[in-house]
Amino acid sequence: MSFYVTPPIFYGNGEPHLGHAYSTMAADILARHMRQRGEDVFFLTGTDEHGEPIALAAEKQGITPQELVDRSATQFRDMVARVDATNDFFIRTTDPGHVERVQRVVERVKENGYVYKGTYEGWYCPRCADFKSESEIGPGDTCPIHEIPLHREQQENWFFKLSAFQEKLERMYEEDPGMVVPDFRRNEALAFIRQGLRDVSLSRSELSWGVPLSWDPDQVMYVWFDALLNYYTALGYARDGEDLTERYWPASWHIIAKDILKFHAIYWPAFLMAAGLEPPRRMFIHGYLLMGEKKMSKSLGNVLDPFEVIDRYGADALRFYCFREVSFGQDGSISTAGFEGRYETELANDFGNLASRTLAMVSRYRDGAVPQAEPDPALTADFEGIVERVSGLLDEAQISQALEEVWTLVRRLNRYVEEAQPWVLAKDEGDAARLDQVLYCLVEGLAVLARLLHPFLPNATAALLGALGPPGPALAPFGAGEGGGRVEKIDPLFPKLV
Repeated sequence: MSFYVTPPIFYGNGEPHLGHAYSTMAADILARHMRQRGEDVFFLTGTDEHGEPIALAAEKQGITPQELVDRSATQFRDMVARVDATNDFFIRTTDPGHVERVQRVVERVKENGYVYKGTYEGWYCPRCADFKSESEIGPGDTCPIHEIPLHREQQENWFFKLSAFQEKLERMYEEDPGMVVPDFRRNEALAFIRQGLRDVSLSRSELSWGVPLSWDPDQVMYVWFDALLNYYTALGYARDGEDLTERYWPASWHIIAKDILKFHAIYWPAFLMAAGLEPPRRMFIHGYLLMGEKKMSKSLGNVLDPFEVIDRYGADALRFYCFREVSFGQDGSISTAGFEGRYETELANDFGNLASRTLAMVSRYRDGAVPQAEPDPALTADFEGIVERVSGLLDEAQISQALEEVWTLVRRLNRYVEEAQPWVLAKDEGDAARLDQVLYCLVEGLAVLARLLHPFLPNATAALLGALGPPGPALAPFGAGEGGGRVEKIDPLFPKLV
């Protein structure tokens, strides 16, 4: 089966921060897991490079918009690589391939009768690049997201008949309640729809930095429609000479933050319907990572730099902490103290020490050879069905819950070491068969856990699986290994903090 996953593309008017990395890492965890299962995976990310906020930021810095987005794209590519994301393509909405395909889709929407010319007046946030409805306006006519005054604007431009999709969107959510998750995010989208949908601007007349409308080159496309279409257009040119659209569309998962729910859960499916295209299958709307009481945001100036975390602790530690500390889908607080606590107790002690002890005992007691033995029934019951449980949770993008399922067994395997006491068994030749069974179970259990954790901790688990020998990262149940191979000692997976 094909599996197509995307975080949002990231807006190119600032530097990457942990919020961007969070969505990217979530999508990568799903992509890596699906590759382990043998699925045909396509993972897209990239940068959104048009619109008024880009033009304003470039003007403020005394450079051209193109210079700004070229620099920004480099920074975001670096962020994606630094968190060890395995994306198949990095789209830029200034790509000629994107621009050409966006214009064709919008022409189709117009030909289908969903575009007209008119005048709009309303409150506008230049940072959101969004006209706000009355229910979206903060105290004193401010943007509740960016906490800045809104502008009152009147424009003559082209409009998209969003109102024509009121009943279709309501029916879509009723017939497919799992399309947007968690449920309370679906309810938010439905509440917005049921307030009554108004037609929205498709173009801007007072801006030159954008995709021109093919039938009216004096107007550029409203940045959100340009940006949303990236998920579709990328498939047409991501690989030279090959159109992947039929192979991967509709997208399996969009992984997005709650502040862009309206655009993805309402505008986006309506626009696709207007073009005669199938909406994405599912969207997961996650919450915010919070430091104190504020959303982590470049606009609010309270940003924790993911690059600094990675430089000191490695990308695996950052990936683990984000999804272990905060239940994916909810808002949650993060802190330096919380990070160091998780690193010490869970990565270094629970998992890293378990790996080191297991490899050391096999080397010491069996000269590095993994015994051939039967699985211990005391462990078999605990491990039974773990691959299916984790796969089922990740099918629903329940990333934190999947990680907890695995960590329950990390703790169980640590208890097994203390219960079986292989160092005591090694003192009595009469316990040789029991020692073989215990060592086999430790290696086998560790291998199962390493494979399940591979999407979360790709570097550490690759090193561990290499030390444990074949068969590598493909998912397998407890007891599938036959023993007989050899292990190698490795450096600590997560060195203790100094």
